[in-house]
Amino acid sequence: MTTWFITGISRGLGEALAKAALSHGDTVVGTVRSGTVSFGHDTESLHILNVDLADGASAEAVVRDAFHLVGKIDVIVNNAGYGLLGAFESATDAEVDRLFAVDVFAPFRIIRAALPYLRAQGSGHIVNITSIAGRAPSTGSALYSSAKAALEGLSAALSLEVASLGIKVTAVAPGAFRTDFLSNHSIRKSDEAHSAYSETIGKSSVAFEAAAGRQLGDPERAAAAIITMVRSEHHPLHLLLGSDALRRMRAKLDQVVDEIDGWEAITLSTDYPEEGR
Repeated sequence: MTTWFITGISRGLGEALAKAALSHGDTVVGTVRSGTVSFGHDTESLHILNVDLADGASAEAVVRDAFHLVGKIDVIVNNAGYGLLGAFESATDAEVDRLFAVDVFAPFRIIRAALPYLRAQGSGHIVNITSIAGRAPSTGSALYSSAKAALEGLSAALSLEVASLGIKVTAVAPGAFRTDFLSNHSIRKSDEAHSAYSETIGKSSVAFEAAAGRQLGDPERAAAAIITMVRSEHHPLHLLLGSDALRRMRAKLDQVVDEIDGWEAITLSTDYPEEGR
């Protein structure tokens, strides 16, 4: 039986993952901002902790509470987060501060607080839910993409630090899933963009609105995929979820390779000459 700590289980992928884990007979410690959820399970297998993850001290405290509650935690899933869409130029300091507080600094603080426990266990799996936007950004998502890219970089580098301690790390990058991510519950939009952005931000805003409720991804299938990954013998450092994420990532990789090849001579020209080494 696996014990999970999952942030943000009141809706979306977090809810689907919590339900899937419970259906496998696992134990879930889940966080919500306020109130409670039950999913029809007893309190022996489902534990709910209230926390505002924008509050750094509370984010760390909830991890300690979780370990004290259940003893050992096998999988920590940093799922809670939201998007900030719109023109970069229109975003306010307050909007960006809160975005990074929830999407970047909360996972950082949760992981930092959990590591002493995981080290003592000699085991554990940290799963950071990022986004394809953090690997292959689309128009209108500059700030959200930057937050998720930060979590991607944290995951990759952290994995190098903790592998010898028996701790695994995976960054899971979903594409568009049919949750309420694009609803007013989860998304924030910066102020209306200047008319100069009508061909970029204007069109992307229309596309985001049209996509709501029509996303290709099934959150229940995503949850099943994450559980399969966690229980596999050889876990990936990076996992894509969704056919749209796969298409975007392959296109991005092709673009990166073409650009590297096209500028290879300039890249190599910056080393000291061989005789000067």
